Amino acid sequence: MAATIHPLPASLVLAGAGKMGGAMLNGWLAGGLPAERVGVIDPTPSADLVSRGFVLDPADASAPSPEVLVLAIKPQTLDSAGPDLARFAGPGTLVVSVLAGKTVADLARALPGAGAFVRAMPNLPASIGRGATGAYAGPDTTSRQRDVANGLLGANGVVEWVEREELIDAVTAVSGSGPAYLFHLVECLAAAGVAAGLESGLAGRLARATVTGAAALLDSSDLEPAELRRNVTSPGGTTAAALDIFMSDDGLGPLMRKAVSAAKRRAGELSG
Repeated sequence: MAATIHPLPASLVLAGAGKMGGAMLNGWLAGGLPAERVGVIDPTPSADLVSRGFVLDPADASAPSPEVLVLAIKPQTLDSAGPDLARFAGPGTLVVSVLAGKTVADLARALPGAGAFVRAMPNLPASIGRGATGAYAGPDTTSRQRDVANGLLGANGVVEWVEREELIDAVTAVSGSGPAYLFHLVECLAAAGVAAGLESGLAGRLARATVTGAAALLDSSDLEPAELRRNVTSPGGTTAAALDIFMSDDGLGPLMRKAVSAAKRRAGELSG
């Protein structure tokens, strides 16, 4: 169930209604934002968008700029799309961007008339309302604008704010890319099961159910992950034998730090 959005923006324009933009739209509707307050700019709007009451490709140049402009277009199109989006970015407009690699400075160059900017990095589970989003508010963002952004982003999951923009690269490396790490873990666990003698389909089903079940347990528990791990691990048992490998000097901890460091470094390169 989506979180109720508070405060509700008076008006919002979404640029880009693809996978992430569409997921955010669904969260906003479920969170109580009326469709008639939302304008959608998309070159190929779906029949679903048309039927749900959104204002498609708003073109009234005399209309006031919206309270919020959300950017969910392809990052490489920001500069070319800027002139067309400029009419939606007035002095009172908050621009919320989910464009990977595009800094607040990049956004300000493309939309110089906007009043404030929030840069956000959601992840794939936002599409089912279970996302983890890191966000940074630019220096001109008011407390209301930050609250509005928090409500909109929170409609699709958890929102965590960072106080320095460069930390968005670390957020990208941990939660932005993190779902892929978990999916690969399932692949590796299934492959290890096959190597241990299990049939491929059976190993895959067991690996998938184990990871999703453990994640659900983690989500429902107040215990720290380390405590849950200890609860599963009997001294001298099978789990302890496996954890001796994972927790060795060249085990999962160092490997994860190396992987996250590589992702963070690449995020910085993409940000310029």
